[in-house]
Amino acid sequence: MRSARLELALESGALVLPDAGDILVLRPRAGDDLSSLPQAQVVVKTGFKPDYEYFAAKGYRMQGDGPFALAVVCLPRAKGEARALMAQAMTAAMIVVDGQKTDGVETMLKDCKALGLSVGPALSKAHGKLALVTPGPALAAWAAEPQIVAGGFETLPSVFSADGPDRGSELLAAALPAKLPGRVADFGAGWGFLSRAILAQDSVKELDLIEAEADALECAKRNITDPRARFFWADATTFKPAKLWECVVMNPPFHVGRDADAGLGMAFIKAAHRGLTPSGSLLLVANRHLPYEPLLRQLFKQVEEIGGDSAFRLFRAAAPIRAR
Repeated sequence: MRSARLELALESGALVLPDAGDILVLRPRAGDDLSSLPQAQVVVKTGFKPDYEYFAAKGYRMQGDGPFALAVVCLPRAKGEARALMAQAMTAAMIVVDGQKTDGVETMLKDCKALGLSVGPALSKAHGKLALVTPGPALAAWAAEPQIVAGGFETLPSVFSADGPDRGSELLAAALPAKLPGRVADFGAGWGFLSRAILAQDSVKELDLIEAEADALECAKRNITDPRARFFWADATTFKPAKLWECVVMNPPFHVGRDADAGLGMAFIKAAHRGLTPSGSLLLVANRHLPYEPLLRQLFKQVEEIGGDSAFRLFRAAAPIRAR
């Protein structure tokens, strides 16, 4: 746990908190305990909406441009994103690198040394490590740079499937019906691959892109310039539309960090069910091992499998069942 390593560093004297100046905490996850840091000095920065809402609700400042006396980098799983966070923290007087071993914290510390940075002794606890890194200009080489992938889409290291469209989304895009209804939503729209396929149809009059990751949504705004598109930085599982949709299209996530969580995809399905008109439909792609079909049959009058391959299944579910 992050809190256990921070507390160990403070108790051992390996980390001495600054008496003055803001402390930047980059990409903590909902549930992380930051109480060992003086809240009045802490600025939390994260682009993931559920995490943002968690720390905002606890009263943390979510904006601040520094200068920062200290930065705490909470390492994510993706190497490119982790490096980009280090570059973002480089103007702080000192950087605390904290992460699980399974998320590559040991590799990150080695890479910092390879850049010529001074790296303090690593403290190990709760299957992770924490170490102090003295920042330097060399970190600028790790700054996030947009890249152009197949189809001319722009992505960033922090977004899902940054190297190009994933197989599930490609299958779903190819299986879209010949004529979609007028009001459509793309849940977990990412950087806009499925949205572009949806907007290829003239029958679509409005498309709501719902995406919880701010970096992905910014990419989507650059990739989708169609005036029919509207963009929402929001958690799809709790988003409430101003007007019900006639169709929801989605390739829902099923991981929280490194851990598979079918409940996340199920929450997407339940949110789509709530947001659809009585005659509305859901178009969904999912890995074959995920247990979504029973829930679909519980929530919709019509459920059919419309394609897939050895790894994925495509479903169409229509006519949401409303509780009486």
